[in-house]
This record gives sequence, C-alpha cells and structure tokens, in this order.
Amino acid sequence: MHHIAIAGNIGSGKTSLSELLSKHFVWEAHYEDVESNPYLHSFYEDMQRWSFNLQIYFLNSRFRQIVNIRNSGKTVVQDRTIYEDAHIFAPNLHAMNLMSTRDFDNYRSLFDLMSSFIKPPDLLIYLRASVPTLVQQIQKRGREYENSIRLDYLRSLNERYEAWISGYDIGKLLIIDVDSVKFIDNPEGLGFIINRINAELHGLFR
Repeated sequence: MHHIAIAGNIGSGKTSLSELLSKHFVWEAHYEDVESNPYLHSFYEDMQRWSFNLQIYFLNSRFRQIVNIRNSGKTVVQDRTIYEDAHIFAPNLHAMNLMSTRDFDNYRSLFDLMSSFIKPPDLLIYLRASVPTLVQQIQKRGREYENSIRLDYLRSLNERYEAWISGYDIGKLLIIDVDSVKFIDNPEGLGFIINRINAELHGLFR
C-alpha cells in the first residue's frame, strides 16, 4: 500500500484531482470532511470565535484518516494533509489575530505529539495556484459559506504554502502549476499529471 496526498490552497482543485486519480489508478480516495464539519459554516461567519475549534476538529479528523489509511492495506489518495493545518492555516489565523497565542500554542503542542506517531505520505502532490485561479474555482463550485473569503486571506495562505513547500524534506514531492496545467475536464492536462505521478511512483517504489 502507498499513501498519496494532495496539498493546496482553498480552491486549488484537490478534491477534483483526488477523484480523477482515484478513478484512473483505482485508488481509494479519502476526502476532507467538509459537508459534515460542524464548525466550518460558523468559522466563516466569525473566524475569531471558531478558529481554534475548527483547527482542533481538522486535526482530529486528519489524524484518524492517517491511522485508517495505514491500517487499510490499500493505496490511498488523500485530499489535504495534516501538515497544512499546522504549517499554514493555524499559524495564519494566529498571525491575523484570529487565534490567541494561548490557543495556538495548545494546538501546536497537540500537533507535535500527534505527528510523532505518524509517517508522512509516500508522495505529496502540491497544487500551486495564483489567487485569481483560486477565486475562479471557488466561485465555480458555489459553496455559499465560501463567499465571504477575503482575497488577502487567500494571498496570505498562498505565501505560507510556498514557504512550507520550499522547505518540505520529509518525503517525495511533486509540484503541479494549476494556472498552466488545467486538469478538470481536460484529458491532456490530466494525462500530464498522471505521467508525472507514474514517473515518481516507479522511481519511489521499484
């Protein structure tokens, strides 16, 4: 079994790519818990009040996902990683004064403990996208609670993603530029990504 994870900002196409790769490779897909998340709508209405609750919920959810992936004995593609919450979303909320230092330190302590029990993905696919592309794809999927997302919020997340990826050294990494590689409803773009993944997998698992 192998663990393939897809990372990227809000609207970068993680769920769509997870679905496409699951179908092509016959991998099991594990998606981000969006629809049943009890904090997401509240968070976008009042980020300061619900930021810590949301991050703890995601931390718990993704830790359980990783445990299930490792116990499944199957090759799994995962929509978003546990590392993105800890390295991007939580510190960004803290920097924007939307999460207190007390809550952030508590969150980081819990993440550090959890991460000591897990292995990183065998291959991380990072979907790099500009803010205009993110906005276009967010608007296209039409989730009502995402209408309030600010451009500066997406921009600051992008900066943190780039900083995180530039120092990512715990496993294999594949970067896809979503601005130039259109893979949704585009067989050529998807084929390009599949070829890149095959090259990484054959080198990684032979």
